This record gives sequence, structure tokens and C-alpha cells, in this order.
Amino acid sequence: MNVSTQPLPVVTEPRHAPPNYLNDGYSVRSWLLTLDHKRIAILYMISITLFFFIGGAAAVLFRVHLLTPTGALFDPGTYNKLFTIHGVVMVFFFLIPSIPAVMGNFLVPLMIGAKDLAFPRLNLASWYVYMAGGTLTGYAAIAGGIDTGWTFYTPYSTMFSNTNVIAAATGVFITGFSSILTGLNFIATIHKMRAPGLTWFRLPLFIWAMYATSVIMVLGTPVLAMTVSLLGIERIFHVGIFDPALGGDPLLFQHLFWFYSHPAVYIMILPSMGVVSEIIPCFARKRPFGYKFIAMASVAIAMLGFFVWGHHMFVSGQSMYGGVVFSFLSFFVAIPSAVKVFNWTATLHKGSISLQTPMLYALGFIGLFTFGGLTGLFLACLGVDIHVTGTYFIVAHFHYIMVGGAVMGYLGAIHFWWPKMTGRVYSEFWGRISAAIIFVGFNLTFFPQFILGYLGMPRRYYAYPPEFQVLNVMSTAGASILGLGFLLPLIYLLWSLKYGKRAGPNYWKATGLEWTTQSPPETENFETTPEVVSEPYAYEFMELGNAD
Repeated sequence: MNVSTQPLPVVTEPRHAPPNYLNDGYSVRSWLLTLDHKRIAILYMISITLFFFIGGAAAVLFRVHLLTPTGALFDPGTYNKLFTIHGVVMVFFFLIPSIPAVMGNFLVPLMIGAKDLAFPRLNLASWYVYMAGGTLTGYAAIAGGIDTGWTFYTPYSTMFSNTNVIAAATGVFITGFSSILTGLNFIATIHKMRAPGLTWFRLPLFIWAMYATSVIMVLGTPVLAMTVSLLGIERIFHVGIFDPALGGDPLLFQHLFWFYSHPAVYIMILPSMGVVSEIIPCFARKRPFGYKFIAMASVAIAMLGFFVWGHHMFVSGQSMYGGVVFSFLSFFVAIPSAVKVFNWTATLHKGSISLQTPMLYALGFIGLFTFGGLTGLFLACLGVDIHVTGTYFIVAHFHYIMVGGAVMGYLGAIHFWWPKMTGRVYSEFWGRISAAIIFVGFNLTFFPQFILGYLGMPRRYYAYPPEFQVLNVMSTAGASILGLGFLLPLIYLLWSLKYGKRAGPNYWKATGLEWTTQSPPETENFETTPEVVSEPYAYEFMELGNAD
């Protein structure tokens, strides 16, 4: 079948633009009862930003504590509570929902030519469920804290901890339903509400990534819910499920927890991959190299992610033969991620590259994610993993994937689609400065931790031998720089809401249905249902937008 290669039409702002989702009712009630997917995305953005800075504040406190070998600020119990609330908040209330709940909610209907998600009321309910879980976990942190670590490992969490384990675990349990509702909504919307002519292989790569992520959320999150439910049952009723003193099996908890929590890594990272797959073609002015391979790699990552959980348990006492199998599968799951990196690199090759702020975040993502992924291959080796498990090497690897990957992708998405979301343009100068500060601060924070871990410094300890102080001081200095880098976007993005110049419909001269609407989009997204007649990413027909 012959397919037109002409780009989607570029629209201009109408003289009398219809009301948009931002000014169509300013009252608090209109926002709290809204069924507009774009407003719900903004509600998520505000909530997630709040949780991000709560989790970040905890990290700053315990990094300052680690400036000296004996620890200057906190006793061991308080230190445990700080890194626990940092992990719980960052993983369950920021990293997992960040791009799906914010950018997914905002963009999925716009990108497929729909007026809203399939189930608008379910969408609003998912935000209320998220807030209920977050509030309960916040209460647990304030009313005494939690000291189990974000993994809630048994039997300590079920029998020995005297902190608010039940409240925190219940908050995580409740919030899991928010992920399930969001995933169901996205799957139904992408299947049933695509615009005429928008076939599967004309979908934006961000939609492919969100679809794969939604499958993981729907299939994996119930396992987490069952796991924390069993934890609560054992803690309250002393039923022998995980505690060996009661006839339970502590390895069962780890198997159940990591069966969800390793696919959850891909809930965090796949959406960022989708973001990078949109940014790179736009700022290289090229079609993505190997579109179908990038799309299928998202699906492959979602499928294979369910088969590698055991690499978290190489030193736990699981079967030696099981360890060998999980080691092989951990190497195998790296292949589709590598396909994406190779294809992004090939897209950049001979492209007309423009280093605007979103592109800086995308390039930062590629570099940091690649480095984190390579260190993950070290951990897939049984011999190396035995040496570094339980050390700061794991902390560094995890943060290179999660902060260097997921957070860089989230910030890239916010900067790329900010003109569309708000109709305003932020300062490109400060955007580039903040991207550079975050990149430098991140590497100064976490690269020394690879060395610390390889030298044998255990993670989660509130004190350490004096010979490790220099590297810890470097890490704390980097965390201070990183904190400044994260604070800057909050300032200049809020500033742009009032003082930023108007963006127009397609500020970056990008392809995609979302760029054919006014900025910010009108309440119903499209005046008429669009019809797609072209292949995606026809950048050879378009010049780059007029960024500052």
C-alpha cells in the first residue's frame, strides 16, 4: 500500500481561540472534580513534585550526615528512617507515576487524536487513590517513621520493627491501585480511540512505550498488592508466611517482591525511553532510525522484564541453578535496551542537531542510562555480584538508571512539551544551565559511590571507616549541586507561566497530532476528529522551531 509521506498540517493560532483547559474554570472545585485528562495531568504534576522534594530533602539530610565517618547529625534509628522514607517516596510516589501519570495523562489522547481517555471518571479516581496512599504513607513518616528500607524485607518488617510498617505498606498498597487504573485506561484508549488512519505502525514511539508500560502496571502491580497484604497479615496476626520462626519462608517475600519490583524498573524507565524517542528525531530533524525495532524493543522489554527478578537474590540462598538461569536472562534483557541506544545514536548520525534544553536532557539520558546499564551487566555476573551486593555499588547503579535515566527523561519531557501544556516558553538560557548543573551534580554524587562499593563500603550504614571520607564528601558535594539543579527548573518554569512569551501551536516545529492543536490545547483537544494520512516523523519536510 502506498503511503503519503507528507507531514501533518501545521496550524496557526486562531484569532479567537476556543477556551483551553487552563482557563476554562478557575475554581478549586472545578479542578478537583474535573474529568479533563489534561487537568488531571496537572494535578498529578503538582502532587508528584511535592513528593519529589520530600524524598529529596530526606536524601540531602542523610548525605550531610555522611560528611564525617562517625556521622554528625543522626542516631542509627533516625538514619534508617531517613533513607527508608527517601526510598519509599521516590520509588512509589515519584519514579513509578511520574511520566505515566503526568505526561501519559496529558499526551496519550492528544497523540492519538482522541478527545479524552476512555474512562475519564476512572482517571480522576486514580489521582484520588494516589493521594490517599501518599497521605497515609506521609502520616507513617511523620508519626514515628519507618526503618525497614523501601523493600520492607521480612522477617524484620513483620516481627521486629517497632515503626509504622503497616501504615506505610498500606499506603503503598493503596497507591498501587492508581497504577492499575491508569494502565487499564491507557490500554483501552490506545486500542479503541485512535484517530482514523492512525495504524499501529504510525503511532508515536512514546505511545508504544506507554502501552508497554501499561501492560506491566496492570500485570505486575497486583503482585505487589498481594505481597504487602501478606506482610500485614503476618505482622498483625502472626501467621507463618515469611518468618521462619513461625514456619514461613523469607525467600518467598523476596520472590514476590522482586517479581513486581524488577518490572517496576521498566515502569520507571520505559516512558523515559519513549520521551527520548520523540526528542531525538525532533532536534536531529530526522526520522528515527529503525522505527519498528524501537517500538518492538519496548514490547520486548515489558515481556522479558518479568523473567529476571531472581538476579536481586544471587546471595539470598536461592538455587544455584536458578542463579545461573537468572544471570543469563539478565544479560538477555539488555539486548532490546541496547537496540534503542544504537538506534538513537544512528538517528543522531548526520542529523541537523540543535542543542536545545530537551535535547540536552535526552543526550544526558542516553549517556547516564548506558553507563548504568553497563554496570548492570557487571551485577548480572554471579562472581562480581557476590562481591558488590549490599555495597554502594548497587546504590550507584540503581541511581544511574533511575535518576540518570527516569528523572532525566521526565525533565526532558517537561521541557519539550511545556510550551504545549502551558502556551508559554521558559528561558532557554536557564534551561541549558540547569541541565548542565544536573548532569555534573549527578555524576559527582554517584560515580564516587561505584568506587566506594567496589572497595567494600556497605550501603545503609550510618558510619564508615575514615579512609572512605574523601569519596563521601565528594558525593555529598555533588548532592548539593544536584539539588540546586533540580530547584532551578521549578523556579523558571513557574516564572514562565506569567512572564514567558507565547509559544504558538508548534513551538519546536515537531510532528505529531498534539502539535496540530492550539497551545494550551482546548478543552476538547480537537475541533474535529483528525485523520492521519502520513507516516510518523516526516522531519525532512520541516525546519526547526525558533527556540531562544
